[in-house]
Amino acid sequence: MATWFLVIIYLAFISLGLPDSLLGSAWPVIWPDIGSSLGSAGLVSMIIAAGTIVSSLVSGQIIGRMGTGKVTLFSCLLTAVSLLGFSMAPSMFWFIVLAVPLGLGAGAVDAALNHYVADNYKAHHMNWLHCFWGVGATAGPVIMAGFLAGPHSWRGGYAAVAVIQFILVVILLVTLPLWKKVAAARGHEQSDHISQEKALEEKDKAGVPVKVLQLKGVKPSLLAFFLYCGVEMTVGLWGASYLVGTRNVAAETAAGWISLYYGGITVGRLITGFITLKVANRLLIRYGQLVTLAGGILLLLPLSSSVSMLGFILIGLGLAPIYPGLLHETPARFGRENSARLMGYQMSVAYTGSTLVPPLFGLLAANAGTDSFPVIILILQAGMLLSVEAVNRVLRTKRLSD
Repeated sequence: MATWFLVIIYLAFISLGLPDSLLGSAWPVIWPDIGSSLGSAGLVSMIIAAGTIVSSLVSGQIIGRMGTGKVTLFSCLLTAVSLLGFSMAPSMFWFIVLAVPLGLGAGAVDAALNHYVADNYKAHHMNWLHCFWGVGATAGPVIMAGFLAGPHSWRGGYAAVAVIQFILVVILLVTLPLWKKVAAARGHEQSDHISQEKALEEKDKAGVPVKVLQLKGVKPSLLAFFLYCGVEMTVGLWGASYLVGTRNVAAETAAGWISLYYGGITVGRLITGFITLKVANRLLIRYGQLVTLAGGILLLLPLSSSVSMLGFILIGLGLAPIYPGLLHETPARFGRENSARLMGYQMSVAYTGSTLVPPLFGLLAANAGTDSFPVIILILQAGMLLSVEAVNRVLRTKRLSD
């Protein structure tokens, strides 16, 4: 039962990745159709990101009260309705309005599923979970491209993805009782009435305040999430511009190399899922960061363009185990009683990194060019490595003192 149920969770993460790449792939056709401007996509993207940050912050309390199954069901329903709304939106105003529930739904389901898998399954499942997000993010533009060539254009693409989301909603509704059964079978039963959040509240009443952000190692851990997403999104958004503007690579070639970067992340997570059966998560996270540093150094060196391509692939492969590995370590590092709330904080900080860092580099590139791209990436990578090692050092000291 637990194995088949895991397939449903994987499907949910594919659906989480599907909408993430739709806007960018269809925007060149959308903005003239709705009477907007080319740059308006940035506003829609920022509103979606803001919604994910807000819902991630409160996801711990919501999961505690409703349970993971209901949160996932409601969030997927919210995203499905939003996507259907996008397919019928007549103007930019409605894109802005619908971006709010889309962001809220995406953030909640992301935090809920990461918490559930970290609490109930082994590390390789977390890596595969995020691999399936990559499958969804890759499939989104493919679906949209098929409709752009036809009479229904981008509206048909959004409607098709909305239908996929509604099918998932029906599956989640039918399998709703399984969430508690699977958790109970694995010894981690979750109750809608006696939840983690209420247990924390009872500790508060007993005079033992629960301050998750004051737990040892939490702050450098949150910084690591911020920097990770800063690296991942900055490379994805500005890598092609660096290749074209600084390395004089043709635009179509640069786009292909960036797809290899994303392919490195997706394939890397698939492979890492098998490696975690033999190698500890902590070591995989460390090795992954060293591989990303090697890739960043290759980008910095004044060598041939093919070496730059290898650098992007190495960065993608190195990033693959870091994010799912850090998420899966949350209950083990900071306690299962704190993991639901802390998972939401981690998601929120991660989304903040992906929202803020790429635009900041964009400001730098607009004034000074893209030459500094490898240097900035290396600084972010080094900061991430130092943050993760700081967490390891704090927790190692804590274990020794205990």
